[in-house]
Amino acid sequence: MKYVADINGITVNASYSDTTVNEVFIPLLMHLAQLHHEKQRRILVMLTAPPATGKSTLVSFLEHLARSVIPEKRLQAVGMDGFHLRQEYLLTHTVEVDGKSVPMASIKGAPITFDLDALTRKIREVTEGNICRWPHYDRQLHDPVDDAITIDADIVLLEGNYLLLDADGWRNLSRYADYTISLTADEEMLRGRLIRRKMKTGMSQDDAERFVESSDMRNVRLCLDKTMKADLELSI
Repeated sequence: MKYVADINGITVNASYSDTTVNEVFIPLLMHLAQLHHEKQRRILVMLTAPPATGKSTLVSFLEHLARSVIPEKRLQAVGMDGFHLRQEYLLTHTVEVDGKSVPMASIKGAPITFDLDALTRKIREVTEGNICRWPHYDRQLHDPVDDAITIDADIVLLEGNYLLLDADGWRNLSRYADYTISLTADEEMLRGRLIRRKMKTGMSQDDAERFVESSDMRNVRLCLDKTMKADLELSI
């Protein structure tokens, strides 16, 4: 099944096999609808995966598919990228990496560059079931936009790299989830995707390779090695 989506201002063309849609995605949506029916309240689903697995596109597709598969329920997909620390903060604060002090902006996307306390508070607010607001990350501004999204759905599908990270603070997030999903993929495949993504921004291949290895691949390996067990585990 072909799917075209606008992901953070970028047009993405995706394709999911009929087998995957019929044997994985549709049963998943039916299960979430049943879970909502049983609990008689908003449910929160967390989907976690390393960078470049296509998780943002996938949750957008699941939101689209849910309209026809479980029309009696409203599923809304959101991401944790809106909880990036602001660029001004990242540029003016440092962190130690491999024994060297570097600007936090140089490792943007690592767990330390997110506002975990704010994310935790918002997740808790979502689980209370009321209409609430959620931030959106603007790739043009390179900053989050507060309260950009209204959350009012029966099923909230939250995606992010570190939602099931087995690390202090982060591992507490899963207690708020009614259902968890993790995606995994081959490390070298993800490396190739990340390099191509950087080259699309105008980087040379050499610069893209250096950047990906020094920054993005650290986060990929962290996700692959330190993600806790999920209710549903998929590989791509």
